[in-house]
Amino acid sequence: MFDWIQNLADWTVYDVLELDKGAHLSEALNFFIYDTIKILLLLFVIIFIMGIVNSYFPIDKVKNYLSRNKLYGLEYLMASLFGVVTPFCSCSSVPLFIGFVRGGIPLGVTFAFLITSPLVNEVAIGLFIGLFGLKTTLIYVASGILLGTISGFILQKFKLDKYLTPWVKEILANAQKEQDAFIADKKSLKDRLPVIWDEVKTILKGVIPYVVVGIAIGGLMHGYIPEGFFEKYMAKDNIFAVPIATILAVPMYSNASGILPVAQVLVAKGIPLGTAIAFMMGVVGLSLPEAMLLKKVMSLKLIAIFFSVVTLCIIISGYLFNILL
Repeated sequence: MFDWIQNLADWTVYDVLELDKGAHLSEALNFFIYDTIKILLLLFVIIFIMGIVNSYFPIDKVKNYLSRNKLYGLEYLMASLFGVVTPFCSCSSVPLFIGFVRGGIPLGVTFAFLITSPLVNEVAIGLFIGLFGLKTTLIYVASGILLGTISGFILQKFKLDKYLTPWVKEILANAQKEQDAFIADKKSLKDRLPVIWDEVKTILKGVIPYVVVGIAIGGLMHGYIPEGFFEKYMAKDNIFAVPIATILAVPMYSNASGILPVAQVLVAKGIPLGTAIAFMMGVVGLSLPEAMLLKKVMSLKLIAIFFSVVTLCIIISGYLFNILL
């Protein structure tokens, strides 16, 4: 789907700039160009589609339904399952996060999606089967879904909406006002498009600087941190290997399909599978570039709470993997 972007990045770096393949700078720049174009395109498409949906979306009805009806956690499970079928990395999931919140979906349910989406998708599942077998893949998929579901449930209990940034709160307020105007006037889609387009431009202007900075950090880490850098901290006889692996993964940045081969190398070198998977989950779900993007929509306190809960769940999953496999 995004092969043309990769070809453009390769052409720019290796043909136009004539940088050497495999060099730190070329790897970092290639990563930056590819992810910047991909994520900005995703931002535009997703925000525009969500703008159309939200113009018709019964925000108050959704809020009232989810607040008055006990779904016994199924809403978190459904959000996690939706995350499985959306092949986005952690940074690409942020635009959908904004759309979910803007659409009146509870924050905990939105977090369930944000956590699961980068961890588990059809590409990662296919690679996982090829690298580790069907049994391990099934356990991994189940743990990824449970991780999102349980984390979303826990985060919802903290009632964290007050820690969203003023920028997001303003978007939420405007979304309800715009919808009320659409409903009152019974406007057609053609009449709604100018307002939707203005909203798209407002959101893009607000998040693009954070996207570029976040991807730049990810590119530097991708190009300059060697793959074997952390292996000595994940030895089999280290009881703290799982939390250390999870925490050390945070400075790195990749999607699930990109980090899976690294996890396979770690396992081949004697590192327990649960420790390697905890490292992989940390890279995919707890990256610094993601934190940079989230800074636009969450306060630092909310980011810290979000990362802490997800880190704890990943560590527990890593230990369980080491026990079960």
